[in-house]
Amino acid sequence: MRKQLLIILTLLLYATIASAVSYVYKGKSTYSGDILFTWDGKYLYTGKSTYSGDIILTFDGSYIYKGKSTYSGDILSTWNGTYLHNGKSTYSGDIILTWDGNYIYQGKSTYSGDIRYTYNRQYVYRGRSTYSGDIILTTDGSLPIAVLMLLLF
Repeated sequence: MRKQLLIILTLLLYATIASAVSYVYKGKSTYSGDILFTWDGKYLYTGKSTYSGDIILTFDGSYIYKGKSTYSGDILSTWNGTYLHNGKSTYSGDIILTWDGNYIYQGKSTYSGDIRYTYNRQYVYRGRSTYSGDIILTTDGSLPIAVLMLLLF
């Protein structure tokens, strides 16, 4: 009985870990050959990899760091839930992108002319569009919007 319980718990753990991995695909695709990035909940890897040598970004909820680092000198962007700032800044002049829940805007703007991308939690469209021909990326799982925004910048 103990052995069966251990096997079941191990399988549940593997299923939980596997479900936490998200992918970013090129265009409107979910083909494994089109995976551009892998997200595991903390690190962004290049391609379909979770090898530590392939880590390109670390995200702690507030800061996006270069590579596998949490050193303040390696901060690429600061995130506050709406604005993605350049570096370790919260100054409004350093806002590179704005998120309103549907659109990603250039700089500190919510003007429709400044919409760079539309995102519906699965597809990233070019501009203010939901036309399938304008899909540039497909996501699955729970990729943080801040990480996606930095990738698009």
